[in-house]
Amino acid sequence: MASGFLRFSVLVQKYRTPLLLTGCGGVFAANIFYHVFPENTYRKLYQAWSKGEPAVLSAQLEDVFQQVLKDSSVGAPGKYSAFAAYGFHPVGAGVPWLPSGAQIGIPANFNSTADDPSGITNRTILINGKEVEWDSEVGTALKDALLLSRDAQKFAVAREVTRLDCGGPLLQAAVAPACLAGAWIYSVALKQIFGLLAGSLILRAGVNVVAVGLGAVSYFLSSDAVSQCLEYRSDKRAASLSRDYAKGGVEFYEKILSRNKILRVLMGPKGEEMYAPSGNLFPANLLSLKHAPYTSRRDGILNLLKEEKA
Repeated sequence: MASGFLRFSVLVQKYRTPLLLTGCGGVFAANIFYHVFPENTYRKLYQAWSKGEPAVLSAQLEDVFQQVLKDSSVGAPGKYSAFAAYGFHPVGAGVPWLPSGAQIGIPANFNSTADDPSGITNRTILINGKEVEWDSEVGTALKDALLLSRDAQKFAVAREVTRLDCGGPLLQAAVAPACLAGAWIYSVALKQIFGLLAGSLILRAGVNVVAVGLGAVSYFLSSDAVSQCLEYRSDKRAASLSRDYAKGGVEFYEKILSRNKILRVLMGPKGEEMYAPSGNLFPANLLSLKHAPYTSRRDGILNLLKEEKA
């Protein structure tokens, strides 16, 4: 068994560069796959359904979507398609310059207005096994947090359009293969530093374990850093389209914070674990902060408005 492991180690050492390139390529392909075929993957995952049929995006929201594309001055507006999505935030996937284009999901609550909130109130929301009563005090507060002005809706859609337009999915997909290559570099560097390139097999295996650990930590930190950078960048680009978009962005994040505060109360202990008193999301763990704080994203847009006034 030892001799078999030794032969395997020799084989890996001999073909380490092709194996590394294959591994990095495979990881990148796995991460980018659903962006290459968003209509057959992402859209099916987030598609809203009504009475057993895929929900159709209303003409009103299609007009909003087309207006956002026009305001954003994207290079190929025909490569963007919108569909009715479940949830309360727009979602997006795809690479606009590839044949399959990009898909933007717009939720049904965007059809709602203060005069006609049916896009919200005709939905059943269960929290801790109990249905939310929209006519109750907390239900009314939650409904108000889900109602967005037209400017806030346009900002929310625009931030997804700008994220895809600047190649966000490609950057996020590149993090894992870069960290895999980094783990290999860590391994080689550590072995050279400690003179283990021709040393004990056990010591070299230990160094490989340390290198993998460093690569994993690098992945978590780099993935979060890239995600947050793209979020701030897409917010800034969307808010820079016009002053109305910027004001809509402030409203959008204020509403998210209000909604999360309400959910924190409704969900009890689970809500306190998920949401901070400010309305921000608590990180899943110390190594995975993932999303930029909503308060920080709101404040970034407020700063843009102040700079514009100055």
